[in-house]
Amino acid sequence: MASTFTVNKEKKTPAGDEKRGLAMSGSRTPESALDVGGDSFTSSREEDAADGIQHSHRMLSFSDALLSIIATVMILPVTHTEISPGQPFDKGVQKLLATRIAVYLMTFLIVTVAWAAHTRLFQVVAKIDDTLALLNLACMMTITFLPFTFSLMVTFPEVPLGIFLFCVCVITIGAVQALIVVYAFHFPHLLNPQIEHCAHRALYRQHILGIILRGPALCFAAAGFSLFFYPASYLLMAMVIFLPYFSKAASWCRGRLVGPPELPAPSVEFFTFDLHEPLSKERVEAFSDGVYAIVATLLILDICEDNVPDAKDVREKFQGSLVAALSVYGPHFLAYFGSFATVGLLWFAHHSLFLHIRKATQSMGLLNTLSLAFVGGLPLAYQQTSAFAQQPRDELESVRVSCAIIFFASIFQFAIWTTALLHERETLQPSARFGGREHAFMFAKLALYPCASLLAFASTCFLSRFSTAIFHLMQIAVPFAFLLLRLLVRLALAVLQALRGLRLPEPGGEDDSRAPLLPAAC
Repeated sequence: MASTFTVNKEKKTPAGDEKRGLAMSGSRTPESALDVGGDSFTSSREEDAADGIQHSHRMLSFSDALLSIIATVMILPVTHTEISPGQPFDKGVQKLLATRIAVYLMTFLIVTVAWAAHTRLFQVVAKIDDTLALLNLACMMTITFLPFTFSLMVTFPEVPLGIFLFCVCVITIGAVQALIVVYAFHFPHLLNPQIEHCAHRALYRQHILGIILRGPALCFAAAGFSLFFYPASYLLMAMVIFLPYFSKAASWCRGRLVGPPELPAPSVEFFTFDLHEPLSKERVEAFSDGVYAIVATLLILDICEDNVPDAKDVREKFQGSLVAALSVYGPHFLAYFGSFATVGLLWFAHHSLFLHIRKATQSMGLLNTLSLAFVGGLPLAYQQTSAFAQQPRDELESVRVSCAIIFFASIFQFAIWTTALLHERETLQPSARFGGREHAFMFAKLALYPCASLLAFASTCFLSRFSTAIFHLMQIAVPFAFLLLRLLVRLALAVLQALRGLRLPEPGGEDDSRAPLLPAAC
């Protein structure tokens, strides 16, 4: 699986290559290079359609939707962890859940790495034909097998088969992506126009293949270690996630020790591995929206599966009264509405955040991925809170698990915004910067859920007997706080301004009369 790859180009000086140099020296991005207006673009699309060639936008939308589904359903084996009604929520159960959550986070992040690699790949491959479409379907089919291998990993953590199959899937994904690169470079008319007219396509291909095969190479080593020392396999798979950052750190250290690399001759194109080149904001939003939508859908699937009473039980236990039978599941429905409100409001905060973002940097993308990973864990929070009626003595631990998931999902959103503020001129709209009219409102909106979940978690430490009431109070209060948030922020700013005005000395007052008696400032 690939990481970010970009190509830096110098203008070519020979006269014979003047047109080619002009085509390559422009500042257009790979995506903008595809946007050509006018009748020529329409006629070229008609010619491509006649030859069985089309642009890759629709296939990318299909792939993004599928990858967001696969990343989100990874949580299902964790939510379906079987705990018997009489089994206490002791350290053994806590360790089991913690291990499964950790493995889920790792596999979720690996799937998002595959999504980013797929998006980068089809910034290079601008058009597709039937062969590329079938190769992409083979890649997607392999990705859809990942949740099964993850289920084996969490169900049989000490058996290496699950880890081995997961690594084999990742290797297969990388191999198919490499085939896509080789095929596209064999037929240059499928490539991005900037690369299609390049004189050094072989260097492009070598560079891109080297990046694509780094992740599968690590997973190949992880598959080998899984046969005799599986903890090393988890370490190697974690390196797949952070490989771009390791590469950037290594480049920085090499530059400090050896000095900056020598620049190539002006007539030679050179290639770099730019880890700070972000994905487009629109693709990040589309993938994030897919995760939020699927998480919200998974909540109602549990309702449909577990909370429809059996017809025989309705006749025998409730004398045919369906209303009485459904009343037994009242806590489940309350937990569903509370969990859906949490998912919806977290999406609302995410939507508001990216409404004010101009450009998403690499670090912001990583923080967004971590936030989405914990958003994917919200079905687990729903499972915990819906079990209050069956296991009331374990409600304290369930509340704390739910608060922790909500806290991390929201605090990473807040971290995205604070990271954007570090480079606000490049990343934020003027209204959201320091001193902007929306700055204080965005601060309050993104800080609301972290503060509420942290307060609820801390309250359970002192008022453990009322943990369920505290959690439900948080679920009810936060939506109303969102509705009144702008008014509350304006009131808070007005109070702060009034307090600041009280502290300022009034001209001609008592402080001024005493001022001449004070020594002059040095």
